[in-house]
Amino acid sequence: MRTTPHLQDADAFYEQLLDAHAGLSREQSELLNARLILLLANQIGDARVLQECLQAAGLEAPG
Repeated sequence: MRTTPHLQDADAFYEQLLDAHAGLSREQSELLNARLILLLANQIGDARVLQECLQAAGLEAPG
């Protein structure tokens, strides 16, 4: 799992992410986030790396 910055243009991506959520209801925004997470997880593809990411984000207990 990478922990050092690797995103080429983080500011541009952040703006795109905000734009994608503009005008959405809370439910629509949560669905967009869920879909985006699944798409990005598919790009990573490595179950071990995904588990490490979950642990680093504090969403899963180590183990």
